Amino acid sequence: MHQIFLMAKSLLCFLFLFTSISAFSQKKYTISGTIKDAATGEQLIGASVRVKELGQNGTASNSYGFYSITAPNGEYTLIVSYIGYETVIKQVSLHQNQTMNIGLTSKTELKEVVISSNKPNNDNVASPQMGEDKLNMSQINNIPVVFGEKDILKTISLLPGVKSAGEGNTGFYVRGGASDQNLILLDEATVYNASHLFGFFSTFNSDAVKDVTLFKGDMPADYGGRLSSVLDIKMNEGNNKDYTVQGGLGLISSRIKVEGPIVKDKGSFMISARRTYIDLFFKAAKDSTLRGSSIYFYDINAKANYHFDDNNALYISGYFGKDVLGLKNTFGTDWGNSTGTVRFNHIFNNRLFSNTSLVFSNYNYAVESLEANDNFKATSQITDVNFKEDLQYSMGSNHTLKFGLNILHHTIAPGNITAAATSSFNNLSIEQRYGFENAAYVSDDWRVSDKLTFLYGLRLSGMFLLGPGTFRTYDGAGNILTSTTYTTGATVKDYFNLEPRFSSSYQINEESSVKASYNRNTQNIHLLSNSTSSTPTDLYVMSSNNIKPEIADQVSTGYFRNFSENTIEFSTEIYYKWLQNQIDYKDGAQLLVNQNVESQLVYGSGRAYGLELFLKKKYGRFNGWVGYTLSRTEDKFAAINNGNYFPARQDRTHDLSVVGIYQLSKRWTFSGTFIYGTGNAVTYPTGKYEIGGLTTFSYSERNGYRLPPSNRLDIGATLEGKEHKKYHSSWTFGIYNLYGHWDPYIITFRNSKTVLNTTEAVETSIFPTPIPSVTWNFKF
Repeated sequence: MHQIFLMAKSLLCFLFLFTSISAFSQKKYTISGTIKDAATGEQLIGASVRVKELGQNGTASNSYGFYSITAPNGEYTLIVSYIGYETVIKQVSLHQNQTMNIGLTSKTELKEVVISSNKPNNDNVASPQMGEDKLNMSQINNIPVVFGEKDILKTISLLPGVKSAGEGNTGFYVRGGASDQNLILLDEATVYNASHLFGFFSTFNSDAVKDVTLFKGDMPADYGGRLSSVLDIKMNEGNNKDYTVQGGLGLISSRIKVEGPIVKDKGSFMISARRTYIDLFFKAAKDSTLRGSSIYFYDINAKANYHFDDNNALYISGYFGKDVLGLKNTFGTDWGNSTGTVRFNHIFNNRLFSNTSLVFSNYNYAVESLEANDNFKATSQITDVNFKEDLQYSMGSNHTLKFGLNILHHTIAPGNITAAATSSFNNLSIEQRYGFENAAYVSDDWRVSDKLTFLYGLRLSGMFLLGPGTFRTYDGAGNILTSTTYTTGATVKDYFNLEPRFSSSYQINEESSVKASYNRNTQNIHLLSNSTSSTPTDLYVMSSNNIKPEIADQVSTGYFRNFSENTIEFSTEIYYKWLQNQIDYKDGAQLLVNQNVESQLVYGSGRAYGLELFLKKKYGRFNGWVGYTLSRTEDKFAAINNGNYFPARQDRTHDLSVVGIYQLSKRWTFSGTFIYGTGNAVTYPTGKYEIGGLTTFSYSERNGYRLPPSNRLDIGATLEGKEHKKYHSSWTFGIYNLYGHWDPYIITFRNSKTVLNTTEAVETSIFPTPIPSVTWNFKF
């Protein structure tokens, strides 16, 4: 660990020296400040800031709304734009460094600043970043989903390169990666299980969310720890102008959000809560068992901030969520996430911005059997404590440097069983595992000319598995070869990996460009699961003396084109990904509460490649997108399928999604989504035999068959209430699976009950009929 600290220290010292020399030699002036929503004080992430006289040179506000742009002495026109807001144009006399905080006015608000009808920016073409999708919250709130609950995770599954894990499921796959290869961040805290009620809802209440960005493999160097994607979600900070209350009442859930100033224009708070009440209907059930059952979830988002002055700000945020599912006197299970983030922003000068974070994350579950002879409770949890230091330095109009480090400590309690005295089970406790996952990074966004831009960086990651505990090695059959006991803090195994990141953009003209990228990512936290998506009993393990870090190398290239003065965006990207040290489980593996769980694993490689097409209309009364993905994902394990490549369970050849949103009038907005996808790869039995009167099925190749293709049409409508000075309301209506298409969720096999000596396939669909929904929304 000492090595990584020395390398990080040397890297940062070099950067400070380099940037100081650069700044001294250029003798230019800098405009810096914060971009905010003029009505609420919310900082706007990714707002475009451009100097007209410098052509395409510009920048974007960072995760805290901060921007910095440098130019020679002179007179300039500063153009600031953000989707859904009026563009601001300001004349600037740049004869000294100056601070300019800018408030943007929503297009639905009265215009309080100097504005222009300047056409939208062409960041889709000019930015060197590939595989990036930013979701607009107003679009998310208009997209119809099951039960009418707005859902970020179900919305991103409508993007090209992203595949849903199944109907009624929040799990997703990105460019061939498994579901655990997605890093999901909520205000920088890792969310390990992002689902409520086994995937029917996600953990993210859209009322509390401000910004959603998805990186599909082409991650900037400041992100790491997963192979396939990063989903970065930022919570609202709260209105620092006025107090407001808003929420909604639905058929099976309700939500409420309260926000307002702590000190007007200096600090604010936001608290948002949500709960389902399906369990209330059980109380009226005639069946006594159902009357004592429970099935519900709740979650709470909270955030507060205070700006001491223009250069120093403190942010505190947290998330608390829990699911409870139980059948009276039979079984019970509960699981939940809790996160906490404390961040301090400091602006050293016009060019150097710092964010220091201390982050906590915990995921835990408990499964309980209440049967008299099988009374036991099994628990497991993973806890992270993370320190991060991120800095951004503007070297001029052509260079923006980012650099920093993070120190992440993992504690994993794989499982404990506590049994009653009358139970047939015995008490069992699996040793906890401890480890550090550290990293240092640097990246540079370099605009070489008006046409050519590079975004390149390097990330150094280190994984340290620590004692105390007994650690074993295994042979190919899973037998113990060695067993060694380590003391507290002793290093059992360490891994270091360099992760280069590179992407570039060449603008053919103002409306089109070509891009190319190469990224390497590593992963040291691994999910062991027999299911196709996240479940409460998922088991997480760290890289160890048996499990090597997973590695992915991805190359991609694409063509990007804007139409109709940048209101319509088109892109086509192709990618190829090589996967090393992939993990799977042996046939018949026992993963839950197993002291030697690593003996149940096999290791191999994989590959994924595909084509993505994306057409998106961002502005106007009619907007939406069409996304299509043509792809293959294959795994290769020596112990599976005779060592040949076979389709991964997330392999789907075709995926098509169409999203449309139309504002008919000021009060009525209509929306619809249509999806089509090749069926998931599955393993079917190829034979059967009987032993003692019991039928046992035999299987051949892994994932050699397909479920039938899936397709579905959902529609929605929003009716805005009449305008009132003190409150506003609206109604949201939706129908999920409008034409009642039967999509098999799973196919099982059994002996026919009507025809002897034959086997029948049984299809199960979660939502085989249309599901209507209605929600009343309010705001005071």
